[in-house]
Amino acid sequence: MAPAWLGRSSLEVAPDLLGCRLVRRWADGRQLSTTIVETEAYTEGDPACHAYRRETARNRVMFGPPGFSYVYLIYGIYHCFNVVTDRDRIPSAVLIRAVELDAIPDWLVGYRAEKSVRWGAGPGKLCLLLDIDRTLTDLPLVPASGLWLEHRDTSWQQRVDTGEIGFTQTTRIGLTQGADLPWRWYVSDSKAVSKR
Repeated sequence: MAPAWLGRSSLEVAPDLLGCRLVRRWADGRQLSTTIVETEAYTEGDPACHAYRRETARNRVMFGPPGFSYVYLIYGIYHCFNVVTDRDRIPSAVLIRAVELDAIPDWLVGYRAEKSVRWGAGPGKLCLLLDIDRTLTDLPLVPASGLWLEHRDTSWQQRVDTGEIGFTQTTRIGLTQGADLPWRWYVSDSKAVSKR
């Protein structure tokens, strides 16, 4: 996915990422393709944005060019994966909140006791599933990095165009500030959405 496509406001990119693929490839050749079904936007001037107060070592990647990963840790145990958006020096990112597996490879059979459709239902869960941690932060989202994005495929886009797939826009989750802003989007009928 070209950085120019991501070089727009997170409020534009977040809904456009629904249906796009988030792909992970490991050094041993294993690869897992998922479909993004839930996103949240964070942007300049947003009190919930990590870059709201100032630039720090932690959030510096958010100020950089679009098309990079921003991974951080919450509650000391869960990683969250974000796609850096907007123009260079404008802190902006999209949190990927949930993904659906395109298929279950043999090596993932029995991964968790819960239904496989819920394996990526939440930012922490999808990072566990895709083995995303802070070693992947501040990397370009390209195949050479082992983590990248691909556009919606033609058939998925046609289902959106005909109304077979719909999107819901609502408020973000788990925030103390900016919780009233309707900057979360999800695929309306997806069973992988973290919360309705």
